[in-house]
Amino acid sequence: MQAGLNDQVNAELYSAYLYLSMSAWLNSASLPGAAHWMYAQAHEELIHALKMYLHVIERNGRAELGPITGPPKEWDSALAAFEAAYEHEKMVTGRINALVNLAIEEADYASNNFLQWYVEEQVEEESSTLEVAQKLRLANGQGAALFLIDQELAARIPPFVIPIPPVPADGQGGAA
Repeated sequence: MQAGLNDQVNAELYSAYLYLSMSAWLNSASLPGAAHWMYAQAHEELIHALKMYLHVIERNGRAELGPITGPPKEWDSALAAFEAAYEHEKMVTGRINALVNLAIEEADYASNNFLQWYVEEQVEEESSTLEVAQKLRLANGQGAALFLIDQELAARIPPFVIPIPPVPADGQGGAA
């Protein structure tokens, strides 16, 4: 279970890297609202990684970080970027479901309970990326419609930051 969770931390960090790359590309395409939306999404993925990282530590495990593969840097359009984001989120959902299955297999009830937050979160992740892709598809590259969608995307409020838990007085982390 620990290896699977550590691998998912890496996957969540890659997701943040991917969305940050999309944000950079959208900025270069003069779509600051869409760039902001992706920047907020990157921030959210970092939070997902940190929550999982802390879960491993709280279970008295060893969090181990691996290399992060470089993401793509170019998309054909804002629609292509959001469609790629939607496909990526579907892949992440599959990874989370596999972790839930592993937790059940290993009778790791604490991790299964913890992962249910991610199961619910993935419904929202898929829905939000698909919703934007559908709006962009309806805009069909029309400047005025794209401008309005970009303004709407600029209103997204980035998620809160997860505070670092205090280190116990004995200087050792993890559960007994």
